[in-house]
Amino acid sequence: MAKLQDITSPMTSLERRATFSLASIYALRMLGLFMILPVLSLFSEQLEGATPLLIGLAISIYGLSQALLQIPFGLLSDRFGRKKIIIIGLILFSAGSLVAAVSTTIYGVLLGRALQGCGAIAAAIMALLADLTQEVHRTKAMATIGASIGISFGVAITLGPVLAAYIGIQGIFYLTAILAVIAIFVVLFIVPNPQKSIVHCDAEVVPTQIKHVLKNTDLLRLNYGIFILHLILTASFVVLPLLIREAGLDAERHWQVYLPILITSMAVIIPFIILAEKKRQMKKVFIGAILTLVIANFSLSYFYENLTLLIGLLWLFFCGFNLLEATLPSLISKTAPGDLKGTAMGAYSSSQFMGAFLGGVTGGWLYGEYGAQAVFLCTGIAAASWVLVALFMRTPCYLANLLISLETVDNEQASQFSHELLAIDGIAEARLHFEENTAYLKVDNQVLNKMHLQELLSRWSKE
Repeated sequence: MAKLQDITSPMTSLERRATFSLASIYALRMLGLFMILPVLSLFSEQLEGATPLLIGLAISIYGLSQALLQIPFGLLSDRFGRKKIIIIGLILFSAGSLVAAVSTTIYGVLLGRALQGCGAIAAAIMALLADLTQEVHRTKAMATIGASIGISFGVAITLGPVLAAYIGIQGIFYLTAILAVIAIFVVLFIVPNPQKSIVHCDAEVVPTQIKHVLKNTDLLRLNYGIFILHLILTASFVVLPLLIREAGLDAERHWQVYLPILITSMAVIIPFIILAEKKRQMKKVFIGAILTLVIANFSLSYFYENLTLLIGLLWLFFCGFNLLEATLPSLISKTAPGDLKGTAMGAYSSSQFMGAFLGGVTGGWLYGEYGAQAVFLCTGIAAASWVLVALFMRTPCYLANLLISLETVDNEQASQFSHELLAIDGIAEARLHFEENTAYLKVDNQVLNKMHLQELLSRWSKE
């Protein structure tokens, strides 16, 4: 009655092509967004009308557009086609980059950055990825895109100061427009065309599920966390480049700070990720990472004038930041039921972008009115509030998502199939969605008897 694939099968060549091409589109877009982060405040004297508040707003206003439009863009992709919406988003992103590139005033840059954010294609990309991958490989494919985001952030933070020294802010915006055009060609000529597009509960926001996500206090705590994390990041980068320059390091040499910090901080967090995931100490590691942000930000408020201490505390900040960036999506995946994951991730992403927006505004205003110390005191208080929220989170269940393919069966068969699934060691939850032809499982990979599961799937595929 049900046709189910081999859970141990590798990705097909088409799936690999879809995964890496879509990851490259995501990376090209994020590279363009983030390259401006470490340099805009440094080169603001070139822009007429620039004030600390407007600079902070220019750094972060893309987040407001993203937060408002990413869910509508995802829903539009269901109706009008994934590729069409992605291309429209990339055109908007490229247009915004060009508007910012030709602007000589801060207001033009504001308009360009807001228009960049209107290219909110993340949800459409994830939906297209779900269309192009088998259920059993979808989580792996999404993780690949997640990794591309982290890599593009690190490259952008390092590359931004180098490029700005040679081609200026306008040059960076022109380059960003070119990267968006390259991404359009990738969509047109490299990304495969899906045979059909349907709504995937693990990859897309389902409007009827939003109320269930907003009622889940554990998910709300995680949404608050990503909101605070990106508020802190954006507020900090309104002032950090200026402080590094004032402490004695020229702008074109800032990459010498960012590159070693990012590489070494990533190396340092690996044992903690293993401790959190493999040794199942997630909550302790998670709260420890937030406390690291508290210490780094409060310390920066007093020692930002000393270059050595500034670099050391920035390294400490990125240790905490990178660890939290790695664990928060994992916690969302563990916490949300499998068939609510797409909606949960939509709310999570909206919280992230809104945090980035408010961080730039808050950081710019505080710096203009009260100075750098006030910015870091504010971010330290924000991180401390997150500690209080995180202390009351429940210890996460160490369950992974596993999707398997189904054919339509009647209710009696569904009940029997669910019962047999839940009888297998390591399967904690099974939700069957026959309109998607998908079963969403929550499994404990340390306990799951994959051989028994495969035997069950093989037997049902023959019935």
